Amino acid sequence: MARERLQKVLAAAGVAARRACEQLILDGRVQVNGRPVVSLPVLVDPRRDRITVDGKPLTASRLVYFVLNKPRGVLCTNADPAGRLRAIDLLGGVRERVFPVGRLDADSTGLLLMTNDGELAERLSHPRYGVPRTYRAEVEGRVEQEDLERLRRGVWLAEGKTGPAHAKIVLRQPHRSILEITLREGRNREIRRVLARVGHKVRRLKRVAIGPIQLQSLPIGAYRPLKPKELDTLRRHAEHAAASSLKRRRESSKSKVESRNKTSKSQKLETRGSRRWAENAENP
Repeated sequence: MARERLQKVLAAAGVAARRACEQLILDGRVQVNGRPVVSLPVLVDPRRDRITVDGKPLTASRLVYFVLNKPRGVLCTNADPAGRLRAIDLLGGVRERVFPVGRLDADSTGLLLMTNDGELAERLSHPRYGVPRTYRAEVEGRVEQEDLERLRRGVWLAEGKTGPAHAKIVLRQPHRSILEITLREGRNREIRRVLARVGHKVRRLKRVAIGPIQLQSLPIGAYRPLKPKELDTLRRHAEHAAASSLKRRRESSKSKVESRNKTSKSQKLETRGSRRWAENAENP
């Protein structure tokens, strides 16, 4: 069997999403054939190599998928030294080792996908794939059309300009407004930060959809398994997002190469022109 990257093998076994698996490796929590692995890349043969995570042998699990309506104050982490309530604590009766797809901050509520499918989680949560996430935000003040236009154009944050957001007003009153906003990025607390930049502090934030999956009427704190049709639609959506991302990266790379070639050609023409001018100046 061909050797594979260790983080890919861990993700396929349902340990976590691929980026989280990379961090587990760098933290020294993974051993291969009895030896700790603390750097990347590492190639392994899952059929021959003995792989353990936190001392437990790696075993393939049945892949499971759930939608959780996360309450406020619940953490999207599988390890909390302080012992606070975590999203996985709400999935009573689920025996598989699941983890959240992406995160919602503790003060936010709403749709959270829980799974042990690391490959699908990677495609849904990594910013480069641009899978849309839709939120309902209650904010202070009256949101005006010019505020929506700023969100649609992108807002400057400390780490750079955000991508365009789809935003619409659901309710507008003199002292509060409710917006529906769809983003394709995954920056830390992005909704709260961009709305603060346009002058509206977030009072409440709820995620209502990830890609084609919607929260609908699921009670807060409750969870349910994804229906087969929902899972099939979600996988197709993730595959389409991955293909679109690959196409964009190829086009961007091609554009950069063409730009470099044009610059190089222009520089060569300028050099030739300078030489001819110098030769003419020497031989009038």
